[in-house]
Amino acid sequence: MPIKIPDTLPAARILETEGVSLIPESAAIRQDIRPLRIAVLNLMPEKIKTETQLARLLAHSPLQVELTLVMTGTYRPKTTPREHLIAFYRTWEAIADQRFDGLIVTGAPVETLPFEDVLYWRELIDIFEWTKTNVYRTLNICWGAQAAAYHFHGLPKYTLPAKRFGVFSHTVLVPEDSLLRGFDDAFYIPVSRHTEVRAEDVAARPGLEMLAWSDEAGVCLLKDRKVRHHYMFNHVEYDDVTLADEYYRDIEGNRPITLPANYFPGDDPARPPRNRWRSHAHLLFGNWLNDIYQGTPFDLADLAPDTG
Repeated sequence: MPIKIPDTLPAARILETEGVSLIPESAAIRQDIRPLRIAVLNLMPEKIKTETQLARLLAHSPLQVELTLVMTGTYRPKTTPREHLIAFYRTWEAIADQRFDGLIVTGAPVETLPFEDVLYWRELIDIFEWTKTNVYRTLNICWGAQAAAYHFHGLPKYTLPAKRFGVFSHTVLVPEDSLLRGFDDAFYIPVSRHTEVRAEDVAARPGLEMLAWSDEAGVCLLKDRKVRHHYMFNHVEYDDVTLADEYYRDIEGNRPITLPANYFPGDDPARPPRNRWRSHAHLLFGNWLNDIYQGTPFDLADLAPDTG
């Protein structure tokens, strides 16, 4: 099934050129099925790029997906055109009375700040609490994962001596988990962060289960037994050139940065990188959507509160 997104969303034009099936609202209404309602709380500065990356992965499923783009109401980003936000985004307050099959919380460029110093932290806490009654499954990514794990479990983050940057091999620790169904024993994921959570802190919290780990990059993916959340600390959604764009951005900004590890062929930035994570990105999101489909009620009004 194709993904249902606004026809004029920039992601629609990009995905059409890639052969991704999209469905206009008029056609979706004629289909006698209920689409999965997936919201994306997009905290990234380059919102259009992130929208496209996530829509691409959500579209490759036999299930019809209806995408809702959400932003915080207490902080308005300055890096995305105001017209784009008005046309395609809704504040969380505007949709807080609704229910969703799934929510994705993205990363944000605030990871070196204490959580409580983030301008929209109080609102984000309200959103996390709201997921317990209004969302069936939540997937938190990068800083979004750190923030959710800190809120629900007090899991601390630690500043790294240097940015962890590149494409690293990860090991599947729980191959029988439905989110990792079909994964190879080892798989690659892009990593781009200045902070980390640590395995010993995860082990000290019985509500958390580590699903994937990297000897080089550390904790990758956690499952929350307390609430219906997953925490992905890396960027399986990244495009082929996203790490390259970050590298050149930091070079131009005179920021300390090293060449992304295991990324450019022969460590030569003049050569185009090869994508080694695409298939597992699609598999992860497909498994996540399938888990939602298997458990979410047909009528979201029947969504049982998650009491923890």
